[in-house]
Amino acid sequence: MKLEIARGLFLVGAMGVAALALAAWEQPRTQVLSAVQGGGQCLLPRVAKASVAVKPDHELLLFMFGMSQGMRPQS
Repeated sequence: MKLEIARGLFLVGAMGVAALALAAWEQPRTQVLSAVQGGGQCLLPRVAKASVAVKPDHELLLFMFGMSQGMRPQS
């Protein structure tokens, strides 16, 4: 079998597999969730507040900067 024919058959086969994968790919649909009393959903009240005040970590930005500087190649 010639190389051109083999390449063509491979290309047709690959496109067929890609078409089947695209047809089988199921994306989530857009739908409205109802607030019916369901056991599977955990609804939070609108006025829920955190009981403990969260303090920002001031060292996080410095840590991220140091990590990005460490990834650079040494020149």
